[in-house]
Amino acid sequence: MNKNAGAILLVEDNPDDAELTRLALARHGLDGRVTHVSDGMQALDYLYRREAFAHRVGGNPVLVLLDLKMPLMDGIGVLKEIKGSEALHNIPVVVLTSSTEPSDLQRAYDAGTNAYIAKPTEFSQFLSAMKHVCEFWVHINQTAPQGLNAGGRPSGFGDLT
Repeated sequence: MNKNAGAILLVEDNPDDAELTRLALARHGLDGRVTHVSDGMQALDYLYRREAFAHRVGGNPVLVLLDLKMPLMDGIGVLKEIKGSEALHNIPVVVLTSSTEPSDLQRAYDAGTNAYIAKPTEFSQFLSAMKHVCEFWVHINQTAPQGLNAGGRPSGFGDLT
């Protein structure tokens, strides 16, 4: 897959935080790749191509930026659904939230997040954090090919049975 063509799904219910994130991503040339949804149910509709996203083109996003505290379905519920799905579990999910509560951090990692970022309150620090997110998760990280079953992958160790 061409990493430069993949979509980024931003799941954020606060319009100001969503706009701030989009601005930060735009600084790194990614603004045209961002799809923003405002709650967990919309995120799952996007990922499973349901409702308003039934005719969405393209594959899975190369990255999901996920807030925790949202209406209808919170970020932990979305994260559990993504990581529990055969079709979605390889999508990198970065929790991007204002919560620094140890319990939220633990719950996110228990649910399978790939990274947890507490949103810096200062704009310059937020830009810096997003720069690192973009560099690693969008440009450096290699995602698993879509449509391949991890269980069918050769181990490289021959027949161990």
